[in-house]
Amino acid sequence: MKFFTSLLVSAMLTTATLAQSIDIGAPASGATVPAGSNITVEVDKPDTLTGSTEVAIVIGLLSCVGLPDGCPSPADDIGDVLYNGPYNPQFQEATPGKPPYQNFSVAIPGSVPSGPAQLSVVHLSLVGLGPMPFFQIVNITVNVD
Repeated sequence: MKFFTSLLVSAMLTTATLAQSIDIGAPASGATVPAGSNITVEVDKPDTLTGSTEVAIVIGLLSCVGLPDGCPSPADDIGDVLYNGPYNPQFQEATPGKPPYQNFSVAIPGSVPSGPAQLSVVHLSLVGLGPMPFFQIVNITVNVD
């Protein structure tokens, strides 16, 4: 019985944690972003019944040009920090059907070489009644032009 209870609690915590995950809604993976320009990074957070408190996000860009093994894991290097601060996703009346999200206008450094780059978002929130810290990193590949 103790095993079943432990398994059930573990499954519930896993489900609650996964429900707090974020996605990069824009730009699309594989999109071309001009060096020296501003782009919009949309960070989506699927709606959930589990309570959470957003702490912060960090958006980074790392050029993969000249790296023989491609970009390292974003857990090891997120590159140039484009944004570091609060995250407050909201439903938008203008876009019904979308999950809560927040847009960030960030500047792509002019010094980033043309070629593939890794756009990463680091997310920290507090989940549940405990609360329990939840840390996540998501990334996409973009092409800098």
